[in-house]
Amino acid sequence: MSGSSSLHHSPEASPHTPMLADSPTNCSSPDDASQSVDSTVYAFQEENGRTYHGYRAGSYLYPNDETETDRLNKQHAMLKHAFKGRNHFAPLTKPQRILDIGTGTGIWAIEMADEEFPNAQFHGTDLSPIQPETVPENVHFFIDDASEEDWAVEPASFDYIHTRVLLGSFESFRDIIRRSFYYTKPGGYMESQEILPTPFCDDNTMPDDWPFLEWTKYYDQATTMANRPVRIAHKLKRWYEEAGFVDVQEKIFRMPINPWTKDKHAKALGKMSEANLLDGLGAFTVAPFSRMFGWNMTEIEVYLVNVYVVWGRKPKTSRGSGSAS
Repeated sequence: MSGSSSLHHSPEASPHTPMLADSPTNCSSPDDASQSVDSTVYAFQEENGRTYHGYRAGSYLYPNDETETDRLNKQHAMLKHAFKGRNHFAPLTKPQRILDIGTGTGIWAIEMADEEFPNAQFHGTDLSPIQPETVPENVHFFIDDASEEDWAVEPASFDYIHTRVLLGSFESFRDIIRRSFYYTKPGGYMESQEILPTPFCDDNTMPDDWPFLEWTKYYDQATTMANRPVRIAHKLKRWYEEAGFVDVQEKIFRMPINPWTKDKHAKALGKMSEANLLDGLGAFTVAPFSRMFGWNMTEIEVYLVNVYVVWGRKPKTSRGSGSAS
């Protein structure tokens, strides 16, 4: 964060229920928002040595403890390295309002607000209040469940809606995209950056009984049983187009998940990716496996996955934008 930024405290809560971002009737400025958050928000659930969100408890499979927040911040650095320093790919020009769904620690929103769009208002939403207490003045965090049909803001409210690594977070990410279209301004953009958690090998030498490959199959099965599918990255482009976005672009980044390559950039990325998976294996495994079929953590080895980035523009005149559902 640059030294010239104005700062305020977060997270904030809208004084009505549900606690959603910046309701124009109840929260005209940050000072108007209630600073007390519903008691369930801080009543974290303990399970198998990890803590999980209290608000809408059980709807999100992954923990919110310090181990996980540290990993999320490192994951941000990993993806930024993969994208060669970029935080977004949609061609944004002077956006006024930006929404970050599933903001986590808020690191993406804070960087964007401080370094790239200091004149834009950023709204980060999450089920857990795990964001920093002091953030740039143009960043506001809210406790919100994006799976709700009504986001308590006006239609066409945002110039840009961003999601990142939300696989396994929603029953239907397709519905999240449709709602995002409804809340995107005409001419505005949505962008999703997702990992496809399927390992592959360039020379086809991956054995069928490789432990990590076996783990990914059980992980896919467990999250599917939990109605939180993780194999969504390769479907994003189609879902964007079905929702009504135009000029939809897709970039696929090949990500080494250990430092086997000789290429300097890829080697550093592989090291970061390996650490991300090793640090996150417990987070990815414990709740889905224990809740669905009692599976213990399997030894992990790392190789390659694909990272998908998709963005699209809402046409200035669009059909089918009369409803968020």
